[in-house]
Amino acid sequence: VQLVESGGGLVQPGGSLRLSCAASGFKFSSAAISWARQAPEKGLEWVSAIYSDGTTYYAGSVKGRFTISRDNAKNTVYLQMNTLKPEDTAVYRCAVGGIGTVSPRGQGTQVTVSS
Repeated sequence: VQLVESGGGLVQPGGSLRLSCAASGFKFSSAAISWARQAPEKGLEWVSAIYSDGTTYYAGSVKGRFTISRDNAKNTVYLQMNTLKPEDTAVYRCAVGGIGTVSPRGQGTQVTVSS
């Protein structure tokens, strides 16, 4: 199983970013994929999940601002993040699994929301 995150960066409050999670080494189309994040000096926080049938779930802190989607042809899951806030600053990682799945493994992608 390999997951590679990308798309992070520095953005001003109110801005947008789209993260990507490229997967390989397993049957992607059958898998649920989650995004989680870890802010400086804080624990891992589950953010969102998408199941194989396209059903999506969100943490309350991001609901209405973030949208998770998947492209099975590209073995990729996306996280569109809008109306970003400073408290969204974190390292974002994806993992195989549904609601509540968090993993400290992988490089992740840094998102910094600051003016």
